[in-house]
Amino acid sequence: MTRPVRPPSYKAIVDEYASAIRSGALPAGTRLPTHRTLARERRIALATATRVYAELAAAGLVVGEQGRGTFVRLRAGYDGLEPSRALPVPRVADLSFNQPLTPGQGDQLRQALRALASSGDAEALLRQHPPGGHRHDRAAVATHLLDRGIDTAPENVLLTSGAQQALDCVLRTLTRPGDVLAVDALGYPGIKLLATAHGLDLAPVPVTEAGPDLDALDRLCRARPVRAVYTQPTVHNPLGWVLGPAQRERLVRLAADHGFTLIEDGTYAFLEAAPPPPLQALAPGRTCYVAGLSKSVAPGLRFGFAVLPDHLLRAATTTLRTAAWGAPGLITALATGWLTDGTVARLERERRTDAAARQAVARTALAGLTTTAHPTSYILWLSLEPHQRPDHAAAALAAEGILISTADAFATTPHHPNALRLALATPALPTLPAVLTRLRTTLDAIAP
Repeated sequence: MTRPVRPPSYKAIVDEYASAIRSGALPAGTRLPTHRTLARERRIALATATRVYAELAAAGLVVGEQGRGTFVRLRAGYDGLEPSRALPVPRVADLSFNQPLTPGQGDQLRQALRALASSGDAEALLRQHPPGGHRHDRAAVATHLLDRGIDTAPENVLLTSGAQQALDCVLRTLTRPGDVLAVDALGYPGIKLLATAHGLDLAPVPVTEAGPDLDALDRLCRARPVRAVYTQPTVHNPLGWVLGPAQRERLVRLAADHGFTLIEDGTYAFLEAAPPPPLQALAPGRTCYVAGLSKSVAPGLRFGFAVLPDHLLRAATTTLRTAAWGAPGLITALATGWLTDGTVARLERERRTDAAARQAVARTALAGLTTTAHPTSYILWLSLEPHQRPDHAAAALAAEGILISTADAFATTPHHPNALRLALATPALPTLPAVLTRLRTTLDAIAP
């Protein structure tokens, strides 16, 4: 008796396609069968065919484009969370990552280190600090935050090794695997990494030109038990919005109505000279505020902080002790010294002026293209034409020595926008016009 031939499992199909893509048998840009065609040819259910492509997309091997189909991805430049930084030609400019520095900061560091070396008790910098930092160091941050509209006691501040560790500490304290974390449909890539590491269920909230769709967030909370909402209300990365007072007040009301905690990321908030009150000021008992000095002072200065409500402090301190105790003593001394002597405030003003100049250059060089940006930020969102696929654009720019970020790094939905994010801070300002002109020429050359 002849047994019927069983269709291959979907995992076998995934492995077959993955092997063909990685070996080059299916070259970049190849259009794959439609979901229905794949289901028919492989004798599998349509839902199973969809699952095959979903796993290939999650592995970064294919990209689905609404209305066009599924294509083998071309991996070049900065095309995801863990990109290859190699370029086929000498590097011209890095527009994938913001590393703002101003002339003279190296000398400033030397002076600060000499001052620390000659201080009365330099040996104290080598001793272990308590988890979250000494009270006087926390007080320096609390005083700094007064200019951000946050009035908090030093005891409610925890010092960390950068804003990412602060965010990690907050998530470890607030959530458990399987909890629902609401995030913007386009937002900071680091939150996706942390959510995956902690086994959280990311729930994307649609975005508008002015901010997250709060009606959609309300509906989400009525349908699912949202534990926390991660938000960047002041100078959003990558869309640059600043939520208005009415939006902030409604977000706070939603937190009270549905019982979720707000995680407010203020990393780029210093770039807005006159922002509305932060969410932490509107709802201190329901908000965890995180930020750092990597963007305002120096990317290598891994110094961050979290401002937490009273009821979370003990658990967060234990969490921080379990992970890494917090910021090292030497870094803390440098950072708090610059906070108290006015250096950080001065650098923040200089950054706003510099960012405004760079946005002006970008407006001129990219005039006529569809862009979204805050006027004094280092980030620009560039929408592409339908025929300009982001991965192809990244490859074309990499061939010109220009690194960029594609939209998939920022998207938390299965369908990614046809767009690039440009980080304007790293190239020297005098070179930026030529870099952006070269970028535009390269994009224009991509044939329909």
